[in-house]
Amino acid sequence: MENTVAKKLESLDKLQKVDSKIDDIKKVRGALPEEVRDLEDEIAGLETRVTKFHTDLENLETGIEEKRGGIKTSETLIKKYEEQQMNVRNNREFDAITKEMELQALEIQVSEKRIKEAFIKIEAKKEEIEAAKAVIEEKNQDLKAKKQELDTLIAESEADEIKLEKERKRASKPIDERLLIAYNRLRDNAKNGLAVVAVQRHACGGCFNIVPPQRQADIKEKKKIIVCEHCGRILSSVELVIEPEKPKRTIRRKKAVVKK
Repeated sequence: MENTVAKKLESLDKLQKVDSKIDDIKKVRGALPEEVRDLEDEIAGLETRVTKFHTDLENLETGIEEKRGGIKTSETLIKKYEEQQMNVRNNREFDAITKEMELQALEIQVSEKRIKEAFIKIEAKKEEIEAAKAVIEEKNQDLKAKKQELDTLIAESEADEIKLEKERKRASKPIDERLLIAYNRLRDNAKNGLAVVAVQRHACGGCFNIVPPQRQADIKEKKKIIVCEHCGRILSSVELVIEPEKPKRTIRRKKAVVKK
């Protein structure tokens, strides 16, 4: 059992060292990968907005055509009513037709007003589209520059990263699935990516809280996997504290006084 736990800790420690090297490579890239993703999301959002603006334009133009069609229908009806007025038999029929003609004239006025409003909205939408396109162009140029910078950094470390990824696969192989899941979860939650640490100067190598002497003794025995009580990191070993040598005291002897 002792040997099994020791091997597990050894495998976890080896995996952590490989992952830390991969993290160091990624640190060189800084915030670039995140900036690239943010820009891509921002551009996608702007493009979606432009698509919506175009749909709004189409709807406005369709509305204009419908209003123009309504105006033609009203004009046709007015002509028809004018002809009917010539053949009315009494004042009541004349007044009824006149009323219908007034209603159609009112429909034309309302439609013409709606058409003018639609044209104003169309101009506003076109301005919004042009403004959004200008922002997209600017963001695309920024994205292109950041991608080139990121690609250069990736290319510089690509060979090392591929090598380390292979090492990581080998280091992960002996670790059982549940332990590996726990390790990956710890890494995701830790700011510095450290899931496995040693006890250094009587403190956890991750959160620097003091580890009690009895717990240190248990860690040294490697009979079970022990985690830090404060941060939950796996404590793999206890590093020896080498006390600095104390300077040797020089004893000065008193010179014997010779009596004359």
